[in-house]
This record gives sequence, structure tokens and C-alpha cells, in this order.
Amino acid sequence: MELKKNQEILLTIEDFTKEGEGLGKYQGFPLFVKDTVIGDKAKVSITKLKKNYGYARLVEILELSPDRVTPPCPVARQCGGCKIQQLSYEKQKEFKWNQVANCLKRIGGFDGIEAKMEPIYGMEHPWHYRNKAQYPVGLDKAGNIIAGFYAGRTHTIVPNTDCLIQAEVNKDILEIILRYLRKNNIRPYDEKSHTGLVRHVLTRVGFVTGEIMVCLVLNGKKEQLKNSAVLVAQLAAIPGMTSIMVNTNKEKTNRILGASCETLWGKDYIEDYIGDVRYQIGPLSFFQVNPAQTKVLYSKALEYAGLKGEEIVWDLYCGIGTISLFLAQKAKQVYGVEIVKEAIDDARRNTALNQMDNVIFYVGKAEEIVPAEYQRTGIRPDVIVVDPPRKGCDETLLHTMTQMRPKRIVYVSCDPGTLARDCKILCGEGYEIERVAVVDQFGHSCHTESVVALNLDTGNTKNLE
Repeated sequence: MELKKNQEILLTIEDFTKEGEGLGKYQGFPLFVKDTVIGDKAKVSITKLKKNYGYARLVEILELSPDRVTPPCPVARQCGGCKIQQLSYEKQKEFKWNQVANCLKRIGGFDGIEAKMEPIYGMEHPWHYRNKAQYPVGLDKAGNIIAGFYAGRTHTIVPNTDCLIQAEVNKDILEIILRYLRKNNIRPYDEKSHTGLVRHVLTRVGFVTGEIMVCLVLNGKKEQLKNSAVLVAQLAAIPGMTSIMVNTNKEKTNRILGASCETLWGKDYIEDYIGDVRYQIGPLSFFQVNPAQTKVLYSKALEYAGLKGEEIVWDLYCGIGTISLFLAQKAKQVYGVEIVKEAIDDARRNTALNQMDNVIFYVGKAEEIVPAEYQRTGIRPDVIVVDPPRKGCDETLLHTMTQMRPKRIVYVSCDPGTLARDCKILCGEGYEIERVAVVDQFGHSCHTESVVALNLDTGNTKNLE
């Protein structure tokens, strides 16, 4: 039966897309439907048809999924953040585990991979887990100053000072700032006219140390914050407040932060721990947003690396050295490579902070640094760890890695599709997937993290100890 626009059909939702839309198949033809969850049986109306897939609008849910729950957040549907909050957490974990397994099978060709996958490592409490928030500030239709998050695929602010996945202290911080802005008649930024002063409020919280940073992102100078001493005093009175800063961003851009930061009160950084490793975190630093689950992820990467204390390890796409320093606790020598100079500056600072002398960092492209150093020194790594961005590893780098023949490659991934693609290349050049772990770092979203252990296939690959 050929489908037509506006036609109403019955559909069972079988899966989610990366964007959190429900996916069902009508006589084998995939249809994407917002506001549905896995297990819903619904009446839908066709809105758009492509050659191999289409979109539909939810008309009515005829039978609720047994895994559907009422989202505790009152703005869950409007907000662009928690796209699957209406699905039970147990089912979310199942979906994410299946997402990794299906990508490894479909894209990588790893049939039977489930046998090598550990059960998913979920959160004990999947609420208030984020240590960083960036709240846009603007006006509602009545002209009131608001802060919150953007609705999905828009720049319309959904007011929310009490996000259920952010640190609880953020509510107090935002209410102090909003009161101050209203009382002093300080206008928020308007991206259409490029006028107004306050663009965003950035918060960072050290979950282990209890230290707090607040950074106001301004379309102007800090001197334009009238009576700022009052604001600073109120924020500084919050227990744990360590750093109050401003960031200047006068550009017409979607980028939240500019390059320039100034301190209004306290230090220009906070500190926190992942496991036993201590980190300094500034407003511009990249740092994992869920430190509890990051510890789980990095501990699994460390376990998969199988270090005994005599190994040479390369950590590629190393960022501020979070994984490098974790590995350095058990390795003889760690080399980290990252293209962003500011990240390497942070990495070197964190190395000194932890008094480690067995880590060396390089600024540059991993696909250029690694072969050059290998050719210069002739030192073969025992283990290579990669933690690339969503687009995955550069293919040249993958070939370089396999030519160096490390005993193990540990691949940390934030995108199961590119993970599967890259593992297929590695396994085509002499490696074999030994184990896979999926870690949920972003509860109520569709994002997932995973770590894969690949061993050099000598014809008799031994299990990791």
C-alpha cells in the first residue's frame, strides 16, 4: 500500500533515533514520530515522505508503552535537553546498550558482538548529575527577563531555573542573577538586534570538592554591570562559591563563550577529582560533565589497557589530559596528543598539580605527531588509547596505529556509528574486539559512551586479565 501525505495509519514504535524521535515501520517503511516512546501503539498522520523513510505526526496513542513514564520535569516536552525522559530509566539503558550493539553489527559487521558486551553501566541516581550548565538569558513575550534552555532546534528560551539533571545549587544562582538584572534594569542579549548585555550564565560545580564557579557571558564590558558588588556579595554567600567571573563575547555568533575572561571575585578556576586524580577547571576548560560516570568510563578504559607498570602508552585526542593522567597511575610512560593548544596547557597544569613525571604532551594532529615520533625514536607503544570527537578517528591515524602494532588499542567513543566504522578498519588490519562496555553518562538523552578493547590478533588472542 502506497503511503500519502496526511494519511492516518496505525504504527507500533520499535526504536528511537539519535534525536529522540520514535521510529516505527509501516509494511517495512521507516517513519519517525515525535512524542512517542518504544512500545507505544499509536495513530499517526503522515507529514513528509522521502524515498526511503518518512515523518508522521502523533494523532493519538492507542496503547501506552509499558515503559512510558510521566516526566518529572514540567518542561520536558518543550525543552531540547532530555529527549527521552518519558521512557523508564531501565528501558533507556536497554535502548543505549542495543544502540551500540546494533551499530557494531550493522556498520562494523561484527555479528554476535553481544557475547563480548558487558551489561550497561548505568547511574545509581540519574538526576542532578551534570557539573556544568550554560543558561541562555533573554526576554519572554511579556518582556520579562528569563533564563533556561533552548527548545529543540530553536533559539526560543524555555524558562527553567530548576533543571532536574543540573546541580541543585544552580536554582539559587539563577534566581539571584535574575533578581539582580531586573532590579538594575540590565537587559539580556538579543541575538537579532545584537543589543543587550547578558548572553549566558555558565556554572561549574566540583561534585567532590564542593567548589562552585559562576561566569556571566557579556556582550560588553564588566563595567556595564551596574552595582555589580551587590551581585558578587550575594553569589559569594552561597556555600562553596569559589570563583565569580565574566566572559566577553561581542561576536554575532552561536558560540557561547568568547576568548577573554576576567575574575570578579575569588579564583579563576575550581578544582575537582575523577577518582584520585585532581583537575583545575576554568570557564573555558573541557571537562566531562558527569564525573561519577566518567570515573566508571575511565576505570574501564584503564582495565582494558591491562597495564602492569612497564608499558608505554599513547593517548590520542587527549583533551586536558583526563584519561592520560588516569593511565599514568599504572603506566611507565604516557604520551598525550591534542590539536587544541589551550587544552594541552590545561593538561600540563593538571600534570604538575598531581606531581606526575611520566606524562608528556604534544600539540598537533595525532595523525602527524604519532608517526613522526615513532620514526624519530623507534619506540613502539604497548597500548594506544583514543577518545575522538563524534566524527571518529582520522583514517590516516587508524592506519598509522595498526602499523605500529601495539598489543592493545582501547577506543573510547561518544558515537556508536563512528566507533563501529573505525573498529571495522582496525579489525581489517590485524586487531580483534575483545570486550565492549557501554556507560550511560547522559541519562534521559539519546547520547551514550562506550569503550572497546581491541587486541592484536596473533592467532591466539588471550583474554584480558
